[in-house]
Amino acid sequence: QVYLKESGGGLVQSGGSLRLSCAASGRNFNYYAMGWFRQAPGEEREFVAGIGWTRSGEEIGYADSVKGRFTISRDTAKNTVDLQMNSLMPSDTAVYFCVARSTRGEVADYPKAYTYWGQGTQVTVSS
Repeated sequence: QVYLKESGGGLVQSGGSLRLSCAASGRNFNYYAMGWFRQAPGEEREFVAGIGWTRSGEEIGYADSVKGRFTISRDTAKNTVDLQMNSLMPSDTAVYFCVARSTRGEVADYPKAYTYWGQGTQVTVSS
């Protein structure tokens, strides 16, 4: 059985940084797209960042709202994916979910593309 376990969430002041980590077990996701979504209260889940593979090699994608502030990375040996979040803003406050696709390939920015979801970790940015 596949499990995705997030860690690293918490409370931080505006302008601060946090690093989220996701450890996958039950399957090796080396060539599968993995990433992060988030959901704020009363809002739909939205794509944050993803890392996958195309014929050209590794592919990375970000939501416009986090470009230049967030960085996604993966460690294929450890089967983990991390999200470094800098210059955090109150609008980044949400539950952050680690996700993984069940087929090899590219990043997708819609929730239904991802079969596996972690339970989420809360990120709260105070003003």
